[in-house]
Amino acid sequence: MDPDVDRFGSRRSTVYGQRGVVATSQPLASEAGIEVLRDGGNAFDAAVATAAALNVVEPTSTGLGGDVFALYRTADGEVGAMRACGGAPADATVENAREALAADDNVDGDDPIEVEMPETGAQTVTVPGTARGWEATAERFGEFGLDRLLQPAIRYATEGYPVSEVIADAWTHGEDLFESDHAREAYLFGGESPTVGQRVTLPRLGESLALIAEEGADAVYEGEIAESIAEEVQAAGGFMTVEDLADFEVEWPEPVSTTYNGAEVYELPPNNQGLIALEALNVAAEVGAGEYDYDAPERVHYFAEALKVAFHDGHRYITDPAYEEIPPLASASWAKRRATEVGEMANHDVGFGIPDANAEDADTVLLTVADDEGNVVSYINSRFAGFGSGLVAGETGIALQNRGSSFSLDPDHPNRLEPGKRPFHTLIPGLIRFDEDDWAAFGVMGGYMQPQGHVQVVSNLVDYGMPLQQALDEPRWRYRESGELALEPQADGAIAAKLARKGHDVLTLPPAMFGGAQIARSRDGVLSAATEPRKDGNAQGY
Repeated sequence: MDPDVDRFGSRRSTVYGQRGVVATSQPLASEAGIEVLRDGGNAFDAAVATAAALNVVEPTSTGLGGDVFALYRTADGEVGAMRACGGAPADATVENAREALAADDNVDGDDPIEVEMPETGAQTVTVPGTARGWEATAERFGEFGLDRLLQPAIRYATEGYPVSEVIADAWTHGEDLFESDHAREAYLFGGESPTVGQRVTLPRLGESLALIAEEGADAVYEGEIAESIAEEVQAAGGFMTVEDLADFEVEWPEPVSTTYNGAEVYELPPNNQGLIALEALNVAAEVGAGEYDYDAPERVHYFAEALKVAFHDGHRYITDPAYEEIPPLASASWAKRRATEVGEMANHDVGFGIPDANAEDADTVLLTVADDEGNVVSYINSRFAGFGSGLVAGETGIALQNRGSSFSLDPDHPNRLEPGKRPFHTLIPGLIRFDEDDWAAFGVMGGYMQPQGHVQVVSNLVDYGMPLQQALDEPRWRYRESGELALEPQADGAIAAKLARKGHDVLTLPPAMFGGAQIARSRDGVLSAATEPRKDGNAQGY
């Protein structure tokens, strides 16, 4: 079936709440967050509970086998970030990976020097950060532990839930991806993906969640789940060991930020692509992109061209900062120099994309929460592409990510594969400070759409003063690696023609290609939230 969201004429408005608000891509997950808030938890507790529930009700986009990141502003005014992102195994060198891939019957060519990193399989599995990230979030900021916060997810997994429309369509990907009995028995039903409204249970995943609730994240990194992960990857020709898993630690990096038209916008630093969004905002400000009428083709042109320049720089420099020095891409002086590349016509002299990174389109969940204490949290989880690598760890029900497919096997590339190294990461939660007591947690899911979506949502809110829901509803645009500028079907046809006259190669793509946004705001004690109309989810308050 085709989840053609354009055929619906449903009207949504911004949701308001007195005690808390949650916005996410699946209503049952939103309910899990609200349940925790009602029981006395805060926004951080709700974020973890919602993320865990999404592992079950939207398993096509997230899971314990992936990574998790956060940006937040606490009730006492702390602005911070959490990064739970694993690296490559200790034995994952370019040489070892080439030899293993050349020996794999599923990879074209048998000359190791010519082998490229595949999109799926054992070599693409990096250490999953999710369980440790959840636990660290709860321990540092929450009122509850994982024993309480995982209960809604466990209940959905063991008692069942009906599959929603957009997620049912995404689930069909698993029919071709999953080959092993472990994977097919965990996520397919009679060899098939579920249909819309079909009630499903995920008992193996439920058992793993229950074990983590009882023993904590150590079950994933040092216990029986760790052994299952390592055995599954090694059996498929990969290098993951229990020691790789046990060595993983959560980081608390300093956010990076810039001021755009009076608003402070915060992003994650490398190895995440947050600098791309900040550089684009700075360049857009230099060329006055937000000064045009909203319906003017010049607005889209100048914002898009600013992003093209930022992508060129980000894809050239952003990697694990422990391995490479990264220039000050978010600085005003950098933007002033780079803005000279933006003119009245489309620039075709800048490169877009990281060769063979497989990162243009990806599947992610982002959720946002705000509570009446003043906490606002943007929380993002992913396995990268759908169900990830195609591997499911033994009988745990945990599908393992393919984030390592963004590594290069070119030894001269900044994102070359190295032991322990984290790949270029697309996931970027966002945070905006409009005023001293006016903060919003936001984000837009979807590979290279993420910084493009961040820029558009920020501009909608800051330049054009839109209500939260309208800021997410407006038609979007995005650059593709091909150099084409894609528009949603709802975009004004006259704008498309005028952009073409400016030298853009314009095409139309369906709404599913333009990301999934969520936002939650705390403004002078008033809580509000909005959700992505291109997904199954909702914003909920109480």
